[in-house]
Amino acid sequence: MKIYVPPIKCQGIKTKLVQFILENISELKYNRWIEPFMGSGVVGFNARPKNAIFADINPHLINFYNAIKNNNVNSSIAKLFLIEEGKKLENKGQEYYIEVRERFNRTNESLDFLFLNRSSFNGLLRFNRNGKYNVPFGHKPKRFSQSYITKITNQIEYVQKAIKIYNWEFVCKDFRQTLNLISKDDIVYCDPPYFGRHVDYYNSWTELDEDDLINMLNNNKFNYILSTWHSNKFRDNSQISKFNESSTIITKEHFYHIGAKEENRNSMLEALVMNFNRNTETISKPNTFISKQLQLF
Repeated sequence: MKIYVPPIKCQGIKTKLVQFILENISELKYNRWIEPFMGSGVVGFNARPKNAIFADINPHLINFYNAIKNNNVNSSIAKLFLIEEGKKLENKGQEYYIEVRERFNRTNESLDFLFLNRSSFNGLLRFNRNGKYNVPFGHKPKRFSQSYITKITNQIEYVQKAIKIYNWEFVCKDFRQTLNLISKDDIVYCDPPYFGRHVDYYNSWTELDEDDLINMLNNNKFNYILSTWHSNKFRDNSQISKFNESSTIITKEHFYHIGAKEENRNSMLEALVMNFNRNTETISKPNTFISKQLQLF
């Protein structure tokens, strides 16, 4: 299965887990795909549902993809922008990165957001309490080589074409608001911040948030699948025990490379929590949205 990588990077991106996740819902029928925590969007973008709501509390993510949807950002526009800005970065280095970061924090321009995301330290998405982007420079003045720009613009082109084919919405909402929009014929894919590990989120992620999410998933009438961490060599994720006993939990060993601290770069057992049994008759018919391979290039 070819995995398409999104143009915006973030910590905890599921690129290497997409196939593992989609294999576990490949036979599930649903009307809409719902992501309350869009993040990079890599899972939904590769699931390629006919109808989808991609939601996140980070307005800059949503603004970026709506800019693509409205054709204010496209592969051609991004290419010209990154070529020009890349030359300035090569000449001035960190000084120019900080200049763009300050500009973005004033204007919230989507192309500046893309530039910062692809030249920042470790591809992190991090904001301070005032909602200002504060990730330091990645120390690569020559970051925007011709091949790297081509890679990014191809990623944008994929999203452009998919948006024209499918009914995808991008909305800025808290996960509680998003989950209240869901009907029993939808499927929800949740990839929240990993409580106890990666708590960087647009406006933080607390145990109360975690408990609210688990309670809403435990008391629902829709099918869901949730990504979280199960355990590592140091400890177990105690939050998993809060899910209903009837939940299905499967695991896969995974290694996250993104992280400023060494302890966040160790192998970890990734978990998928589901409220359906993959072998039941209710999911025996193939989902035409997932099984259809979209040839965009």
